[in-house]
Amino acid sequence: MLKHELRKKYKNLREGLSLSEISDYSILLANHALQIPIWDFFYFHIFLSIEENREVDTLPIMTLLQGKDKHVVIPKVSGENAMENYLLTDNTAFKKNKWNIPEPVDGIKIPENQIDVVFVPLLAFDLKGNRVGYGKGYYDTFLRKCGTETITVGLSFFEAEEQIMNMTKNDVRLNYCITPKRVYKF
Repeated sequence: MLKHELRKKYKNLREGLSLSEISDYSILLANHALQIPIWDFFYFHIFLSIEENREVDTLPIMTLLQGKDKHVVIPKVSGENAMENYLLTDNTAFKKNKWNIPEPVDGIKIPENQIDVVFVPLLAFDLKGNRVGYGKGYYDTFLRKCGTETITVGLSFFEAEEQIMNMTKNDVRLNYCITPKRVYKF
């Protein structure tokens, strides 16, 4: 399928999920994250969920990271196709942006090349590790700035598509994707 078709399909599938399913699936994703060999790293970037879009609730993964004394890094949109990354601390204050994404107001900036693992939002992904997001390019731009050794982990309520047809050279592939049923490795 094409990206625009997948965006429509998976937005509709998310709308069909109950709040209870979203909560249960999000906890399963956190539990499955324990199967991935990422726990010797220190800096973990994770997005904060847009509840209105019925996204994966990342709070269970954040709780897991904090329980393992990892440095949690939260993104903030800083311009067109650009994000800054802030260390999550006890004093971090949040404010929703124009897309209803909770973002840090300010704090300690963490450079992209310091981030070891990135939990990546998505709408769909395929068996090769290609992903489809909302189409704005923020994560592809951000991931190209990260180190070549940075591990990317997608989070999805749904299983992989066979193939996404219209990928470009600017699209960054995932290393892993976690679903409620399994962990995909690419």
